[in-house]
Amino acid sequence: MTEWTADRIPDQRGRVAVVTGANSGLGLVTATELARHGALVVLAVRNTDAGEAAARRIGGETEVRELDLASLTSVRTFAAKLAADFPAIDLLVNNAGVVLLGPRRTTADGFELQLGTNMLGHFALTGLLLGNLAAAREARVVSLSSITHKNAHLDFDDLMFERSYRAAAAYGRSKLATTVFGIELDRRLRAAGSPVVSVLAHPGLTRTNLTPRAWEHRGRVGRLIARAGLLATQSVEQGALPQLRAATEPGLPGGRFYGPAGLMETRGRVTEARLGREATDPAVGKRLWAVAEEITGIRYL
Repeated sequence: MTEWTADRIPDQRGRVAVVTGANSGLGLVTATELARHGALVVLAVRNTDAGEAAARRIGGETEVRELDLASLTSVRTFAAKLAADFPAIDLLVNNAGVVLLGPRRTTADGFELQLGTNMLGHFALTGLLLGNLAAAREARVVSLSSITHKNAHLDFDDLMFERSYRAAAAYGRSKLATTVFGIELDRRLRAAGSPVVSVLAHPGLTRTNLTPRAWEHRGRVGRLIARAGLLATQSVEQGALPQLRAATEPGLPGGRFYGPAGLMETRGRVTEARLGREATDPAVGKRLWAVAEEITGIRYL
């Protein structure tokens, strides 16, 4: 099979795509390619000034709307307005995220910031928009995972790392939770006979605006490590290809997971990636879903 590139994205005209965190990095590339192929792209961003600058850079048909995934109030407000304006939504790319922020921080609702932003905010957003997605033809939800999910563990007795916080472990847990969510969503959509498809992707090691932030709080040594690490990463354009393929490949079945093919899934051409064992455990999926519904107040499927 020939290498998959963005030129293989089919015509997206007439489709409405929502991309969270679309003002930079992977989200910007994803939004740009979707707009280039004809989609109306909603840039769901925390900073609307940065979003407007991104929209000018992207061109095509775009809208900028404020969304702070670290606030359930913001998620509800965004979803209500979007649902009213777009009765049918074809694509939701749950791309936005935060990574390795040093000392423990929390969201507006008291959740550990990485788990709250990367997974719980998207869990709430997806649930609130599910009716609009179901109203579209061949709608799809793409959740952005990470290779770090394979070495992470969901400790349900201390899900928010309140006892002993480690930023890297908290990030891995947030991405495991995101992956579990994407797979469990697929199970529930199938069981309900929903036309919506849930798929996943990860970018391997990619140069984004988040990469240096992973180490900047560790001082001079951390900054040196960040610069060295950039040399081992692939471009953001290449890193965005797995989620673009997951978002646009025709006839994709639910549960499909894309990532890079080379060097332990860190870089290279797009291929089907391997899911970690805990991510595919139905008991873990059921338990996380119950917790997420309880603490976000969003119940669906």
